[in-house]
Amino acid sequence: MNPQLRRRFASAALIIGFFVAWELLCVAFGIKDIVLPRPSQIVVTLAQRMPAIWPHALQTLYTTLVGFALGILAGVFLGALVGSSKLAYDVAYPLLVGFSSIPKVAVVPIFVLWFGAGTIPAVLTAMILCVFPIVVNVATGLATTEPELEDVMRALKASKFDILSNVGLPRTMPYFFASLKVAVTQAFVGTVIAETVASNRGIGNLMMIASSSFDVPLVFAGLLILAVLGVALYVVFSFIEVRVTGWAHRKDEFAMG
Repeated sequence: MNPQLRRRFASAALIIGFFVAWELLCVAFGIKDIVLPRPSQIVVTLAQRMPAIWPHALQTLYTTLVGFALGILAGVFLGALVGSSKLAYDVAYPLLVGFSSIPKVAVVPIFVLWFGAGTIPAVLTAMILCVFPIVVNVATGLATTEPELEDVMRALKASKFDILSNVGLPRTMPYFFASLKVAVTQAFVGTVIAETVASNRGIGNLMMIASSSFDVPLVFAGLLILAVLGVALYVVFSFIEVRVTGWAHRKDEFAMG
């Protein structure tokens, strides 16, 4: 069997086994729905309430994608700025680390004061949560570009911008796509945080309302939707990564040997 196909089967078997074990443990120990609903109950809840859940899911997906897109633009710009100069790297990196260390839930009320409750605070929270991984990876990719490649470009009378666009950024692509797969999950976290605090739509708001009424199966249904959306976007970027940066990955036959 193809190694890649075998890995996919193993991954699917692990996921299915996890949910089967969850179901059996809940039945065996008589765990109540209000504590931990069974996966079958979560699926039933999704099927029964999908017309009401669907607008919230679309709102969360839209907010996350907008915040993620803005985060990519800001992250690539800052990463290129920081990584292309050792002085900028040494000066700006501590500031970025300090900003990233601030709990983002504490920033949401500030966004609400500035922009009011709604979509904008969720978009901004998603953006700032996914910026840091992109900045770090892009800056690292640029900072670790082989000096020999830059020397060859200088010998060909290339400008600094030519070196950045033809050597630095292509060399950074594996780092960039690795950061995207982390950043998209962070963007979902930021969206849900903001929706639970300052929104009347979205999966975060839905889960908050459900938890206040002790509708635990609906809370877990929201978690399942978030997990599915996150995995779907992760798979999309993994697919694009393989197509764009296939040259940077070792073939299975060599990696397994």
